[in-house]
Amino acid sequence: MRYLAQRLAHALLVLLGVSILTFLLLALAPGDYFAGMRLNPQISAQTVAALRDAYGLNRSLPVTYFRWVGSVLRGNLGYSFAYNTPVWPLLKSRAANTLILSLLALLASWFVAIPLGVWSAARRGGWLDDTTSAGTALLLALPDVLIALGLLAIALRTGWFPTGGMVSVATQEMGAIARLRDFVWHLVLPAAALAAGVLPILVRHVRSAMLDVLDSPYLRAAHGHGIPRARLLFRHALPAAANPLISLFGLSLGTLLSGSLLIEVVMSWPGLGPLLLEAILERDVYVVVAAVLLSAVFLVAGNFVADVLLYLADPRIRVE
Repeated sequence: MRYLAQRLAHALLVLLGVSILTFLLLALAPGDYFAGMRLNPQISAQTVAALRDAYGLNRSLPVTYFRWVGSVLRGNLGYSFAYNTPVWPLLKSRAANTLILSLLALLASWFVAIPLGVWSAARRGGWLDDTTSAGTALLLALPDVLIALGLLAIALRTGWFPTGGMVSVATQEMGAIARLRDFVWHLVLPAAALAAGVLPILVRHVRSAMLDVLDSPYLRAAHGHGIPRARLLFRHALPAAANPLISLFGLSLGTLLSGSLLIEVVMSWPGLGPLLLEAILERDVYVVVAAVLLSAVFLVAGNFVADVLLYLADPRIRVE
């Protein structure tokens, strides 16, 4: 348990560092939310100054940060200038949408990457290995935005999938099963675009980890005892290669979360991405900080889950 406690302490330090860096970068950026009001002749300078003072923008950066930390400890992530409402109700539903999209893309990418990487390593030098290498190289060369735009173009031409949003306009008139089907149908394209961006990295890591294990003496001995090839690969070789892949699991979640913010903007998925972009453009400080911090929480949680799985899978860590 000492190992997990250390990992949890590291996670808290990461979140602290992310919040400090976000506040610092926003403070160094020119202007603020009320800067545009100064250009409006109908709003007096005294009114702008009073608004800045009411929202705490006249305080020094350390005072503002520690007051925000105190409010976070009380369950309040700050107040949105643009929406004139607490930040958490704005983020709650959007964070759930981002998490649904990222987790689906994570499961889909690993579901494809593991068998593809295993069979590619087992048939190295064959047509499957060559085809996989060419496909992953092509996906690595394509930017995530281009993949998303390509999928949107296919949807526009074929009409097979919705081209944006999370639900259809007439969703209130549908039954429960129809609403669920409509939601899943809207989820397919953004999840596919997101999974396609991380899939080549996962396939190559799975293939590399398997190649390191397949030449080991105990697997040759197991093969000599007549164990079927599929069982040898997935019951013996894959668990032996699991340690680096478990560590990669947390990193892949972080990659998907960072990529999902861009995919959400391109595909009009109502997650954290569009809200964060709008808040950055409007200099809505506390919304930006809360959205970045929430993304960091997802990343840290993914890494912590990977650490727990690694702790359970590798007895050497428990012994240490």
